Amino acid sequence: MQLERILHTQGFGSRKECRALIRNGRISIAGEEIDDPFVDLEPNGLSFSFDGEIWIYHPQAYVMLNKPAGYECSHQPKHHASIYSLLPPPLNGRGVQSLGRLDEDTTGLLLFSDDGKFIHAISSGKRKVPKTYRVTAKHAVSDEQMATLLAGVQLVDEPAPIFAAGCERMSENEILLTVTEGRYHQVKRMVAGVGNRVEALCRVAVGGLLLPEDLAPGQWRWLSNEDLAQLLGITAGT
Repeated sequence: MQLERILHTQGFGSRKECRALIRNGRISIAGEEIDDPFVDLEPNGLSFSFDGEIWIYHPQAYVMLNKPAGYECSHQPKHHASIYSLLPPPLNGRGVQSLGRLDEDTTGLLLFSDDGKFIHAISSGKRKVPKTYRVTAKHAVSDEQMATLLAGVQLVDEPAPIFAAGCERMSENEILLTVTEGRYHQVKRMVAGVGNRVEALCRVAVGGLLLPEDLAPGQWRWLSNEDLAQLLGITAGT
């Protein structure tokens, strides 16, 4: 594949813009500056440097981000900065989309991809991929409230009770709540429905993928093959 086309697929701009990057000496491979936009290279496994920063060719983008508070999951945010501003320009250039959304004040694990089938497989409510949240409540969470969350909470405008797939106590005011649907403000509404209130909310897992302890708020990383296997295993056979 020609180098300019490789850069184009990786989100570095139009073919013309990528050609200019190469001719202006901004791309190097194995420490050697490449100035020929039309040189043919094997893309798979290719590592190249753009302005001194290393990039590895990915046919599709699969990314995780530790979302901080104060960001909207929208390309056109209304009241806060866009979550996409935390990603490097090439990822936005290749059109990655978040797999579902987190509220402005909700933090934690957020996934992005430019693979439409993958996005649908993980984010579709019909697939019931479990998502686990660390809930910090205003008041102590009673055993009765936890039992009701598991048994089902009747929410306004919902035809049937909504139940948690899992509920584990972490401390007096903190629980791990797992849901398999993505209804509007679902966790907050469920906790309110049992007579409590969410003070802080952090998504700590999607499927079998846990939010890495070493991924600081605002940081992103590529998903590893192991990460992808955990996620895709959730939807195997569906």
